[in-house]
Amino acid sequence: GWNESTRKEGRVSCIHQLFEDQVLKTPDAIAVEFQQQRLSYRELNARANQLAHYLRKRGVAPDSRVGVYVHRSPEMMVALFAIMKAGGAYVPIDPMYPRERLDFMLQDAGVAVLVTQEKLLEGLSSQEAQIVCIDRDWTEIAQESPETPAVEVTPANLSYVIFTSGSSGRPKGVQLEHRNVVNFINSVQRLFALNEKDIFLGVASMSFDASVLDFYLPLSVGARLVMVDVETTRDGYALADTMAQSGVTAMHATPSTWRSLIDAGWKGGPALKLLSGGEALPWDLALRLLPCCSALWNLYGPTETAVYSVVHKVKNSDSATLVGRPVDNTQIYILDSRQEPAPIGIKGEIYIAGAGVARGYLNRPELTSEKFIPNPFNALPEARMYRTGDLGRYLADGVIECFGRADDQIKLRGFRIELGEIEAVLKQHPSVRHAVVDVRSSSSGDRRLVAYLVMEGDKRPDLSAVRGFLKTKLPDYMVPSAFMFLESIPVSPSGKLNRRALPDMDEAQAELPSGPAEPLTPVQQGIATIFSEVLEVRQVGLHDNFFELGGHSLLATRVISRLRDRFQIEMTPRVLFEAPTVEELAARTSDVIVQSTSPDEIETMLRELAELEEQ
Repeated sequence: GWNESTRKEGRVSCIHQLFEDQVLKTPDAIAVEFQQQRLSYRELNARANQLAHYLRKRGVAPDSRVGVYVHRSPEMMVALFAIMKAGGAYVPIDPMYPRERLDFMLQDAGVAVLVTQEKLLEGLSSQEAQIVCIDRDWTEIAQESPETPAVEVTPANLSYVIFTSGSSGRPKGVQLEHRNVVNFINSVQRLFALNEKDIFLGVASMSFDASVLDFYLPLSVGARLVMVDVETTRDGYALADTMAQSGVTAMHATPSTWRSLIDAGWKGGPALKLLSGGEALPWDLALRLLPCCSALWNLYGPTETAVYSVVHKVKNSDSATLVGRPVDNTQIYILDSRQEPAPIGIKGEIYIAGAGVARGYLNRPELTSEKFIPNPFNALPEARMYRTGDLGRYLADGVIECFGRADDQIKLRGFRIELGEIEAVLKQHPSVRHAVVDVRSSSSGDRRLVAYLVMEGDKRPDLSAVRGFLKTKLPDYMVPSAFMFLESIPVSPSGKLNRRALPDMDEAQAELPSGPAEPLTPVQQGIATIFSEVLEVRQVGLHDNFFELGGHSLLATRVISRLRDRFQIEMTPRVLFEAPTVEELAARTSDVIVQSTSPDEIETMLRELAELEEQ
């Protein structure tokens, strides 16, 4: 009975058709806002139509895969809608990815046309794909008709292919059809009750399927989508300012981003709707968010089942973070090792069936057969369900609770990571004999990737070189923040890896990337102490890099908050990205102190410093 979620729509649409329907209702309303740029629904639709005609002339047709390699901007939304209007499926490529990963994704996806921007061309290797620069070529594109192209796109056609981490060492493309996504969008429209008066803040990268909610939910109901650049998403203070200045009424983000906002002193507002997904929502964070909004929703689901499959409205009375009930036309099965239903209250593996189940993995028929299996609980012969690898249980009222993974896949700050992919890349380094990567939690609850290495011979390599090697092959969020050298990898009596026997961060000091040069000035010492406290490492040297010690964009807000309190200055997390070592940040901090301090105060500080030096 808990899986009775059937709801029939009057018209089964494609993603872009949901938007086109809204264009007819509110053509002059603002659809997209980015910094000083604004596009109305009418303008966004017309530009997307012009680009769609242009792409059609370059061979884009239903199920064609078209690469999108652009920075976050209104032009990005023009490109996404244009590709779908032309019948194609977009393949998002993050400009921050290393070139080797970018090249692999374009080749594996069989991209025939690549939509990009002129300033990004130098980041591309020689491409067989036709290049369309949406900025450089716009004069020519603008000659095309602004009317909707006559293309026979059906709900069963591909809408996008998004790459996720792969345990084999290579990312894998997940193929989603229009009908998968439209079912999800229609479901959450009703749950969240967004309308044309809402202003929705979009922070997700298009390379992750969280962006599908951010982009298409508000634009299917007449709301305004406010987009922010990457730097703002990393800065809790800037994000809070943007929310206030834009009058945001709804936002979807990972728990890590919500915590960053809380750390920046953000208080929310009584009319806000908050959506949390991408990783587990800690109960302590949920309790801090509830007073900041009118409603808090927790969302769960893998890329393979169209963004999210289960939704729960969080309440103070929950006492734990739950993921809730399935969205429309979706069934959730919690099964034991024999794929039989687990009793209520007993853990099992979560399987998802219904309208959201993807077509499968691109060019991975064996993996598709392993993960997308026949649904024995449905009489239709074509019915399938996706094996998530997540563990959960049904509570007595039918609400689902999650308990992590049955395999080595993790979610870290919203990023889905296969530990096996990092291990496979590490083993390509000539000095590494064995490698294991695990995720470990600090005492403050911050989770970090740790690499355990067995080297060839006795010589340990330069860790900066190892990190540099990884950065040529993996995104930054997949590069471990700490390394530990072992004589051997611990195994169980059966010869399998024993992850529980791997040393914790507090059992042995992790190898740090740089030397132990001691901070000298009071400002340097203060910053080293802040790094040590926030990152929970015992020793921080003058030349140590915050990000190489395990820092990330969300912890940067915490560092800046302590800098502000300690030195009574105004700084933003962007400074930490520009000056990430103790020495560099101390220099920038000293400059700000001097600029904001009176001559008398400077004289007093210099006298105190002289006394300290004498002591």
